[in-house]
Amino acid sequence: MAPPQQVEDEAFVTLATSDTYALGSLVWGQSLRRVGTTRKLVVMITPGVSHGIRQQLGSVFDLLEVVDVLDSRDTINLGLLERPDLGVTFTKFHVWRLTQFKKCVFMDSDTMVLQNIDELFEREEFSAAPDPGWPDCFNSGVFVLQPSLQTYQNLLAFAMTVGSFDGGDQGLLNLYFKDWAYTDIQKHLPFIYNVVSQAFYSYLPALKQFGANIKVVHFIGPVKPWMHKYNTATGEVIPEPGTGHHGTFLQQWWNIFMELVQPKMDPTYLSGLAGELASLKLDASPQQPMEAVPEHERRERWERGQVDYLGEDSFQKIQERIDSTLQSGPAQAQPKPVDKSKGAVPKASRKHVRK
Repeated sequence: MAPPQQVEDEAFVTLATSDTYALGSLVWGQSLRRVGTTRKLVVMITPGVSHGIRQQLGSVFDLLEVVDVLDSRDTINLGLLERPDLGVTFTKFHVWRLTQFKKCVFMDSDTMVLQNIDELFEREEFSAAPDPGWPDCFNSGVFVLQPSLQTYQNLLAFAMTVGSFDGGDQGLLNLYFKDWAYTDIQKHLPFIYNVVSQAFYSYLPALKQFGANIKVVHFIGPVKPWMHKYNTATGEVIPEPGTGHHGTFLQQWWNIFMELVQPKMDPTYLSGLAGELASLKLDASPQQPMEAVPEHERRERWERGQVDYLGEDSFQKIQERIDSTLQSGPAQAQPKPVDKSKGAVPKASRKHVRK
């Protein structure tokens, strides 16, 4: 059977503003290759991406597009998000300048594709999935667009005159495409095309019911997949506590990275975190098991808001404790000692279980 014909005038596009974010782009590109996409792969890179990483990007992507950094300079609103690094995300507006393509799907470099999503090109501009934090807004980590120099100029003018309510591209795009929440429902992508990993813990039954349908996972937040620790002896990722990243999908990201990206990285030409990851060597030596966190320390972390979603505070652990409690039944109250001075025996108290 002949392979599907490649589509030349449609493209998946991502952005890398540094060598470390380029690692995310490489995993993203490989995840699309693995699911058999028929569309072009494009990565927009800023001048800060090193020559060594550019060469590796060139082996995965059909096109490397060098773009200038567009900074929102809105430090106050970005501070509200506690994410000053988001200022450079306005740079993604360059995707509208890729007019050699009739349609593009932009995806952040901290996303990972699990199933073929070529059907997204049947959608119109501006199609995106709701943001879990405020569903009347879309999440700008995945969206469908039609490249246009006029739209690009309009966005820049809008940024200068109106700005963004969150200091980042998502706030500005939601203001610019302000009718998204109320008009054509066809432009609302299902959640499976932009599943925020942290959302799993707020609705575990839905994950169990619909998890097999997930097509794109989005690792939002300041801690990205490449920032977690990795055990070279066991081949397992060690999630940073409190990030909310689902261990299963985090492991999938690292599996792609260690199989298809890391072996081709040259530490000679890389520095910082990218250089450290390039120097990883698979080690067959046994590792010391991690010590369990004492109960009192775990409680203190919980009170400080440092919840170990993937460990003792995970839904599964909590559910196990609840099931164990219910199976054991209500505790039997012990009769109180007889107060002979009053000559009465008090009745044993009953504990009520709220259903």
